[in-house]
Amino acid sequence: MKFSVDKHDKYVTVVLQEPKFSNEIAAGLKSELYILHAEGFRNIILDLSSVKECNDAQDLSSLLAGDRLCKSSNGIFIVIGVQKEIRHIVGISNIYNSVTFVQRLEEATDLIFMEELEKELRGSDVGE
Repeated sequence: MKFSVDKHDKYVTVVLQEPKFSNEIAAGLKSELYILHAEGFRNIILDLSSVKECNDAQDLSSLLAGDRLCKSSNGIFIVIGVQKEIRHIVGISNIYNSVTFVQRLEEATDLIFMEELEKELRGSDVGE
């Protein structure tokens, strides 16, 4: 699985550099998400802008795993860059009911910083 990771103070961005989201990719991605979570990242952005094909909605279950991991530590999991070729399979999987989807990285980082600011104001900062 080809991907890159860009770590920041409040979040990490994982850019999947594969044209097809397959079962193998899903398993590798899930492992990477667990590693990043274990490193203390509670806000994860997944960039799927390179992905042009996904034939099985079951492969998208790794996105649900990422969402559960982030929520378990009071964080947020955001998927960006979903291309029109795979929007249909995302739609029929109903994954959008759980996972946050936005188009651009700027939107995702804005969401994260707003969430973090809100937690600070409420006094519930670090994952509880």
